[in-house]
Amino acid sequence: MIPVLVADDHGFIRAGVEAVLRGTRFSIVAATASGEETLDAIKTHDPAIVLLDINMPGMNGVQALEALRERGDMRPVVLLTAGINDRQLISVMRAGVEGIVSKDGAEDGLIEVLEKVHAGEKAIGPDFLQRALDLSLRPSVQGPLSKLNPRERKITSLVARGMRNRDIGAELGIGEGTVKVYLHTIYQKLGIDNRTELALMAVNEQDG
Repeated sequence: MIPVLVADDHGFIRAGVEAVLRGTRFSIVAATASGEETLDAIKTHDPAIVLLDINMPGMNGVQALEALRERGDMRPVVLLTAGINDRQLISVMRAGVEGIVSKDGAEDGLIEVLEKVHAGEKAIGPDFLQRALDLSLRPSVQGPLSKLNPRERKITSLVARGMRNRDIGAELGIGEGTVKVYLHTIYQKLGIDNRTELALMAVNEQDG
């Protein structure tokens, strides 16, 4: 059996995936409901493929994929999505997503996608590929957070979730003082004064 981790915050979607995989050579070894939970479960269960919902509370699917790649984990990731905006599409393509499956009609194509990515192939529909190509050729309209490096973006996303410096430090394994230094640099780069402005900027960019 090929172990699969399913990350989706809707129980009925997880149950639906389980029903589609029943009787195939793919089996669900773990089901999670957030990006953070998913990253922990990948370490624990070591699935061959990660099936990842793009919109989850807290750390979303895009951020979870980026975090996975940041730690050097290149196992196949398939995104399960009800809709993907331009920024998300470019981000997941850059992070090396192997497959994208639309939730609408997933029961028909999911097994084929899993078979493809398990064999080392990409399983991204031509519509997604064409859209990503069009976006990459378009003049870049980047949000202000594009000035930040990956660690600064991570700290920004934690600030946007309302976490305090002490909690951010604990999450990232750094001291509270180091978080303050990072925040000072972030404020300077973005031309802002406080974490409220930073959180608003992060939320606006996610909605963009």
